[in-house]
Amino acid sequence: MSQIKLARWIKTVLTGLGICGLLLYGGVIPSLGQSFVDMYPELSGNYVPWLVFLLLTAIPCYLFLIFGWKIATNIGKDRSFCMDNARYLQTIAHLAAIDSGFFFVGNIVLWLAGKSHPGVVLASLLVVFLGVAISVAAAALSHLVEKAAQLQDENDLTI
Repeated sequence: MSQIKLARWIKTVLTGLGICGLLLYGGVIPSLGQSFVDMYPELSGNYVPWLVFLLLTAIPCYLFLIFGWKIATNIGKDRSFCMDNARYLQTIAHLAAIDSGFFFVGNIVLWLAGKSHPGVVLASLLVVFLGVAISVAAAALSHLVEKAAQLQDENDLTI
């Protein structure tokens, strides 16, 4: 597969993820929350805090997509192993770690404020684990891309 085709595939996947995120954060989450409030009116005080909390978790996700797009652009320019991509991957690792920490702390705060259930906090640990796994994988890829970029620079200087 050529670099340009690979970059197009990555950009297609990133675009699909962005659209899915818009549908999820803009439609599914608000309507699902509203249906819970309709079924259980005693939960109406929990709707707005949870909606705001979940919408805030979308910010790092869309920043991730932006940096992924930049990586795909570099791949399309045949610059797969460059220091820019290593920095972008490191930023993605930080964003995933920050989002995981925010999600965990936010769940605990909402639970302590009486806006959540302990079962929801326990279930959210799965999401936190997934975010940490993404963070570790992005950090490892960043390290590998950085090493490959250094080797490529050394080989470019040796003729």
